[in-house]
Amino acid sequence: MTLTLLISAIVALLIITAGLLFVPWSGNRSVSRDVLNRAFYQSRLRELERENSAEREEMVAELQHNLLDDIPQHSESAQKPLSRWVLAPGVAALVIVSVGVFWKTVDLKKVLEWQEVTRQTPELLNRVMDPNAPALTMEEMARLGLGLRTRLQDEPNNIEGWMMLGRIGMALNNATTATDAFEHAWKLAPDNIDAKLDYAEVLIRSSDQNDNQLGDKLLREAVAVSHTNIRALSLLAFSSFEQQRFGDAVAAWQMMLRVLPQNDKRRAVIERSIAQAEAQTSVDNAPLAVKITLSPEAQQNMAANGTVFVTVVGESSPVPVAVKKLPVGQFPMTLKIDDSNTMMPGGSLSSLHQGWIKVHISQDGTPAVQSGDWVGQSALIKFDPAHPTEVTISSRQP
Repeated sequence: MTLTLLISAIVALLIITAGLLFVPWSGNRSVSRDVLNRAFYQSRLRELERENSAEREEMVAELQHNLLDDIPQHSESAQKPLSRWVLAPGVAALVIVSVGVFWKTVDLKKVLEWQEVTRQTPELLNRVMDPNAPALTMEEMARLGLGLRTRLQDEPNNIEGWMMLGRIGMALNNATTATDAFEHAWKLAPDNIDAKLDYAEVLIRSSDQNDNQLGDKLLREAVAVSHTNIRALSLLAFSSFEQQRFGDAVAAWQMMLRVLPQNDKRRAVIERSIAQAEAQTSVDNAPLAVKITLSPEAQQNMAANGTVFVTVVGESSPVPVAVKKLPVGQFPMTLKIDDSNTMMPGGSLSSLHQGWIKVHISQDGTPAVQSGDWVGQSALIKFDPAHPTEVTISSRQP
């Protein structure tokens, strides 16, 4: 129907444009030079008659003389009017160019396929909703997605339609379509638990860290509202595990075990996941070993008393992640730093992969470096609990 209206409008415009080509040539009358001269003579003669000048007679005679000189002895031959058939090539060129541009810019095959998909959309939707109907192929799924997009243009507040389009996007591995559709559905109904979980699922699977954080936030909101929602707990556990928050993942899976029936087949998979997360947690929480040595100059000039501050700094921020304080003892000195030495609540030394280890020997016991204090720093290293990091005290604060 839409294509028919478009073609009809194009044809009507072509007819109107072709008609406009004939307008300048529609008149067949011409004004001759003789007629113009006579009209001018009559107008000038009336003006002279209104004058009482003594020279009027002479002026009339002069006007007549000039008129006779300008009138040719033989009348102009009548010009034959231009034939309208001469314009036929122009009209043909207009039609050919218009049709050519239309053919190049409009893919009729795709338009016809789109119209066919629109007609098939109700049938494909019924097959999706019917559990006994044969499953849709990937091609049929793509056609249904196109049909749903067309329908949602007219029904932008159809939450179920947006959610279904998002699921089709996930089935087709089209992350952009899925994310946009689920986001639209969630914004239409922020309290709809299914819309929230659908949107959160695509966010936690995204490669964008900001998406992951928003998805994790939505999942925590869903679990806070419903502690027994298996899907919300499962997605939260997956998100926590992927972000290496293994303790949170274990807590979510354990809550699932309390909700699931004893004979549920998913319990075995969850128990294996818990064991894997706990094993990973024990590895990540292994303390970081640091070996502190003194340069020859430091050995000769360092005071016997003082306080050692060992600071761990990540590569992304100069703010210390963990600090350990202990009295000066025998060197070389070996010590261990773990999550119990973190500076801020919620901070995790085990989440760092590389950074620097700084050592400061304070004379007055304050963490700020003062003049005369000895300091040392490692190079940028990857933290490995299995191998101690050696830091040499070799310089003195001026």
